[in-house]
Formats: sequence, C-alpha cells, structure tokens
Amino acid sequence: MNKQERVSSIQMSMLFLFFMTGSSIVIVPASLTNFAGNGAWISLIIASATGMLLLSGILYLNRRAPELSLVEQSRAVLGNGLTLVLLLPFTCVLFWNVAGIVIEIGTFFKSTMLKETPTYAVNTMFFITIAMTALAGIEVIARMAAVLMSLMFGFIILVWILVAGLYHPEYLLPIMPDGVRPILSAAYVVYGFPYSELIVFSIILPFVHKEDKSKLGKQMYLALLINALTLIASVISSIMVLGPLSGSLKYSLYQLARLIYFQETIERVESVIGFSLIIGFYFKASILLLILIKVMKELLRLENERLIVFPLAFICLLLSVTTYTQESELTEIVNTTWPLITNLAYILPFLLILLVTFIRFHMKKHKNQQF
Repeated sequence: MNKQERVSSIQMSMLFLFFMTGSSIVIVPASLTNFAGNGAWISLIIASATGMLLLSGILYLNRRAPELSLVEQSRAVLGNGLTLVLLLPFTCVLFWNVAGIVIEIGTFFKSTMLKETPTYAVNTMFFITIAMTALAGIEVIARMAAVLMSLMFGFIILVWILVAGLYHPEYLLPIMPDGVRPILSAAYVVYGFPYSELIVFSIILPFVHKEDKSKLGKQMYLALLINALTLIASVISSIMVLGPLSGSLKYSLYQLARLIYFQETIERVESVIGFSLIIGFYFKASILLLILIKVMKELLRLENERLIVFPLAFICLLLSVTTYTQESELTEIVNTTWPLITNLAYILPFLLILLVTFIRFHMKKHKNQQF
C-alpha cells in the first residue's frame, strides 16, 4: 500500500458503488420504510439527489488538484494548523464509522445465521480479514471488487426475480398516508447513512491513473445512480411482498430470500443470499479502513503506513465491542444522531475546503485575465 499504487477510473467507480451499496442494501430498506412507509422510495430520491451534489463537490476538488487527497488539499488552502483542527473530528468519526459497519455485521449474523456465536468472535474475525485486505492495498481491493460485486448484485437481482410471484402492487398505495413530514424525516436518515459518508471517498481519489481522470466524473455519477436505483428497487420489492410488515422486519432483503420456494427444488436460499450480502459489509469496512489508514498517514506525516494497519484495526475492534452494547442503541444512533455527526465531522470541513478552494481558484483566474 503506497503512493505509487494506481487503479483505473472504472475500478474506482466500482469501489465507490461497493462503498455506497455494501451495507446500505441490508440496513436501509427496512429502516427507511419504518419511517416513511410506502413513500420510502421518494425519500431515497431526495437523499440521493443530495448525494449527487456532494459528489459534484468532491469531483470539483479532484479536478482542481487531482494528485491531492482531501487532507492534502486542506493543507494547501487552509494551512497545517487549521487542517488539524478540522480533520481531528473527521478522523475520530472515521474510527466510529469502521467500528459501526462491523457492529452491523455482527448484529446481522447474530440475528440470522450465527445466533449462538459471541459477537466479539464475529467482530474479531472480520477485523482480521479487513485489516489484511487493507494491507494488500487498493489495487488488490479493486481487482477483488470486479468479481465480488458481480456476485453481490447478481444475488440481489435473483431475489427480486424469484419473489416476483409474491408481488402485490396494491401494497404501494397510498403513497403518503401521513403527509410529507415522514418522507422528509426518512430522507434525512438515509442522507446521513450512506450519502453523507461519500465525502470520505475523496481521500482515495488520487489513486486513479492520470490518463483516466477525464472519465472519472461520469463513471462516479453512474455508480451513484446505480446505487440509488438498487436501493429504490429493494424498497419497492419489500413493500410489494411484505406490505405493512416491511418496516418492522429487519434486513428485509434477507426476509424476502426466506420466502423463496419452488416445489421443493429451490428453497432455503437465504443463507447464500446472506453471505452475498456480507460481501457488501466486508468491502465497505475494508475501504473505510483503507481510508482511515491514509488519513492517519497524511495527518501524522508517516513514511510507511503499513505499520499502523493492525493497530488501527485493533482500536476499531475495541470500539466495536464496547461502544454499543445494545442493538437499540445502534439503531438510535443511525436514525437520529449519525446524520448530525456526519454533518459536523464530514460535511462542514469539506464545505469549508471546497469554498476556500473555489474562491482562491476564481480569484487567481480573475487576476490572470487582468494581465
């Protein structure tokens, strides 16, 4: 894992799609439907639109300084002192972000497949795996993504097709029985997770090959669009099959898989679906840990970031087994506190860096035009 590693724009876009969809495809449909009911898909449209705006911002910064990460761009426009002040909360929240994804992995396993396995055992196994993945570097992760993303999306689409006989389109009505407010509340929740988190992806954008930079923007927008359409399709499928229960049953896509049954030839496929969904958790956690390592390296000006991979993973492991002892606490954090935390720790520093970069660029451009 070093500065010389490079990936193509399409590989970076695939990583971005995995990052945005990996855990959200499991968590978002049920929690969103619980808030907004049949109008959950409208909330997703609103939230994904804000995600597009944030993506426009990080792509703008990348065009201005394609070889600099968000940390290096902040140093260039704000100085070292202000960068440390702004990005210290950013880094702390990144630790919680990595831990939170693995907590969700452990919760998913405990609720579905490995009910007798201690949570710390599941979390430890995953942190060892994602630490080794991050240690391998972004090139290896990108090559893995090509195969595993096809597997994950293939199984998701397979679920939609196999439960088609259980669809009841009438369950989609009425769309807004309680008005607009629940839809806006749900949009705020799904904006916090996953769309506000895409800011951290700006840390690894400099790894794209120089000759591919011109194609990066369109491919990233396409990846975000696929993410939004996948989540919307999952929400609509859940509502059409589960009806009013779609908001109260956790992991609705997994619940749909449990309903698949064809004359004793195709049944009990939920374990296969469950493991394919775990791939998404694993990839998002690996990418987040890679981003955390990169941030720590640049903030501390380290020469070799390989030395901090396992210590950072161990800290995140400790957070994952001590921060949230009850599943209800994690649900409360995700639904209410997390959007506020990401706004303060991710969005606010990013907007300040973006604003200063924009002003300085246009002032410089204006001076050049005068001379």
